Amino acid sequence: MKALKRSIYCHARRLHLQVQMIELIFPVFFVAAGLVLVSVMTSALAYRFGAPLLLVFLAIGLMAGEDGLGITYDDANSAYLIGSLALSIILFDSGFDTKLRSFKQAAAPALTLATFGVAITAGMVGVFARILFGLPWLEALLIGAIVASTDAAAVFFLLRVGGIAIRENVRSTLEVESGSNDPMAIFLTLALIELILADGGQQNAFSELLIGFAVQMGLGVTMGIAGGYTIVTAANRVTLQGALYPIGVLSAAICIFGLVGMIGGSGFLAVYVAGIVAGNSGITGHAGLRRFMEGLTWIAQIAMFLTLGLLATPSEFIDVAAAAFGLALALIFVCRPLAIWLCLLPFGYPNNETTLISWVGLRGAVSILLGTIPLAGGLESGQLLFNIAYIIVLTSLLLQGWTIRPMAQWLGLIIPSRIGPVERVGLDLPGRSDHELIVYKVVPQSPVLQGERLPRWARPSLVVRDGRSMQFQYAGRLQENDLLYMFVPPQYVGLLDRLFASPRELSEDDAEFFGKFKLAPDQPLSALVNTYELSLVPEHYLDKSISEYMLVRLGGSAEIGDRVMCGEVDLIVRDVRSDSDIVEVGLAIDRREQQTPFPLLLFVSALWQQLRKWLKLVS
Repeated sequence: MKALKRSIYCHARRLHLQVQMIELIFPVFFVAAGLVLVSVMTSALAYRFGAPLLLVFLAIGLMAGEDGLGITYDDANSAYLIGSLALSIILFDSGFDTKLRSFKQAAAPALTLATFGVAITAGMVGVFARILFGLPWLEALLIGAIVASTDAAAVFFLLRVGGIAIRENVRSTLEVESGSNDPMAIFLTLALIELILADGGQQNAFSELLIGFAVQMGLGVTMGIAGGYTIVTAANRVTLQGALYPIGVLSAAICIFGLVGMIGGSGFLAVYVAGIVAGNSGITGHAGLRRFMEGLTWIAQIAMFLTLGLLATPSEFIDVAAAAFGLALALIFVCRPLAIWLCLLPFGYPNNETTLISWVGLRGAVSILLGTIPLAGGLESGQLLFNIAYIIVLTSLLLQGWTIRPMAQWLGLIIPSRIGPVERVGLDLPGRSDHELIVYKVVPQSPVLQGERLPRWARPSLVVRDGRSMQFQYAGRLQENDLLYMFVPPQYVGLLDRLFASPRELSEDDAEFFGKFKLAPDQPLSALVNTYELSLVPEHYLDKSISEYMLVRLGGSAEIGDRVMCGEVDLIVRDVRSDSDIVEVGLAIDRREQQTPFPLLLFVSALWQQLRKWLKLVS
């Protein structure tokens, strides 16, 4: 009888606990979805005041945490799991959206920054951490490794979503560096934690570090390339329902991330490389996959920043705030600029480009994510290191994230738009195709209304006028508000935009960017050299035309805004054809990048410009 009563009691208790768990699901979902919704809705306010949107996500997590709404979350292991999954998605999307041309153009300097730059930055930050906090050398270097890498999510958001159009060379360097430097920082962080936990008992530590680095990076690159081609081959051969393609591709990418990590390689590097391969190999449903990845990446970013925001306890920042803020300033104004200058010195980057690259050294969720590793690993100073990393990230997002656009404008690196607004929609074609179906709305004063003909590679199919559809050849001249359906190679869409956009006159500042003097691209380079008495131009280039010389210097292809040094002047690409032929060249004699500005002065100037913008908005 007693056994029966005990059994009934245990069963009733289990049932009660299950009911409690079921009831707990609803408030958890309500709070989690509510935080995401608040993050999305506040994006409009962030855009209005120019605030870094990722900082907003982080702030919402902080306000909802233990010192805010009172949500207690202190599981570093689950935070690292969520952050790693989100980061793998972000890195795959970053690679998928990186053009192979951009990667080739910036590979050498960007990978130098992603390896030697991270190591140099970590070492210098470690010295400052030793001075400011009195930490042992290994722990000081550990905090340096944690904050040494730039954040891919923050950089890609600011450059792609934030609408900052900067020179292709600088953009490519920043994108490739931010996408590829996380593996180096993760490797250094894990290696230093192992050394600290070994407490000096590990022999031949340096040689083992080198071997471990070679193994991780080697496996990451090779498995990433193999995995990327496997994804493309499978997607192009396996027939699935349309909505399942992006799910399958993403699942395969995460499998690569997990498999490479299991065999001792860098899963983060592998998934980034796989993204580059998949995005540049003609994968089926590229446009649909791009839209799917864009939305999923937003969810990953929000989830990661909210989770890491909930994990922190701001009241614990007070004791280390002053010293951590000083360390953040040392990183922003000394360590990062010096590391960038040393790494880019062999590549001949102009001073203004080097300055901007050093300024776009945003620290973000990756640094906080790495800061959770000492907590999960049980280091005595784990909480201290986490708090320091958090304050550095907040400082970086506040100072650098808020001033990147005015900084780029001050340095003369933002490319002025040559066209006005354009209204178009891209539709993905089923199967593997070399064309996309693009729908353009004919806007007033666009070149197609002024008699400009469509290029031969564009294949118009249908015109919708006043709600009626007709074949293109029977529609006559295009009229305002017509909808034109045409099949276009994806790489030419940007050039076609210029036919359907409203015209935009160059301002005085735009003319200064593109050069106040126009040159004929087919003019002999020797004539230019003789006219301006230019020196330092190699003789074997003198028999080429200006456009041929520029294409050689630019690696065979050109984009609007590209610059080439020619002795004491700069040649600027003002316009190109669909095949990357240069059709208009500008000449700049007063070269602004000869300036060598001090980063602190740059920051003060950029901050003043942002303050004036706020005052105008408020008034």
